Amino acid sequence: MSDVTSQNQSWREWLTTDAPTSRRHARLANLYQGWLTLRANSMAMFGLGILLALLLVALLAPVLSPHDPFEQSLGNRLQPLGTEGHILGTDSLGRDILSRLIYGSRITLYIVALVALIAPVAGLLVGTVAGYVGGWTDTILMRITDIFLAFPRLVLALAFVAALGAGIENAVLAISLTAWPPYARIARAETLTIRSADYISAIRLQGAGALRIITKHIWPLCISSLIVRVTLDMAGIILAAAGLGFLGLGAQPPSPEWGAMISEGRRFILDHWWVATVPGLAIFTVSLAFNLLGDGLRDVLDPKDGSQ
Repeated sequence: MSDVTSQNQSWREWLTTDAPTSRRHARLANLYQGWLTLRANSMAMFGLGILLALLLVALLAPVLSPHDPFEQSLGNRLQPLGTEGHILGTDSLGRDILSRLIYGSRITLYIVALVALIAPVAGLLVGTVAGYVGGWTDTILMRITDIFLAFPRLVLALAFVAALGAGIENAVLAISLTAWPPYARIARAETLTIRSADYISAIRLQGAGALRIITKHIWPLCISSLIVRVTLDMAGIILAAAGLGFLGLGAQPPSPEWGAMISEGRRFILDHWWVATVPGLAIFTVSLAFNLLGDGLRDVLDPKDGSQ
């Protein structure tokens, strides 16, 4: 036991040293310091715990789900909370709400993951090109960005879904098309600051082209700001997806998407409130978790922004 303790102590000392011996050592030490800062933020850890639990629930949905989420039983329709065999009650078709909530977590994570992969990458590409090249390229790209920012996100997403057709994939594409402009503005602002640095001039004098400078030296410095923005935007993305599902333009029935579950339950909100309230609480909890984690990551990755 003492050997394990001493080994952990030596690892801790190695990761907290002020004089790293290599670039890899410096990166690991920086990551460890960031983790210590994040761990000290109890609310951020609470949000991280909720998201890890959501991921675990989504992975183990077939094991955790007490019933088939698509199984209908009209004899058991609109059963209240605490009913034997249906902890969170049933909906208007007799389907178990808890089972549909568990499987719906997969759809939520699917939408969040795809949008988080598409929108920041598109914004990073547009913003860095506009900021580094400048001139008419910057003007055109930023005016296009301003046009997208001029419309409310949900209204613009509705327009795209109406043009593309209802469905979860089209909903993801529509949300991504409305979510990239803020990332482009952040990346452009970072690029305008970085491109005038002395080390960029030195790299340019060594013969490095624009593509190499952008991908190897500008993108890595923009990543931390984008990660913070992505985490804070996840709540809005979840609400946008739920809004499209509520309007029947997202995931289609009988898919157990949380927004669609609220839409179905709104007809019974007065007499059978749990049908719409339970998925609404799920959306609220996950959105809150992303916001709490995003605040913690902002303190770690962009402390100067958190102090303003």
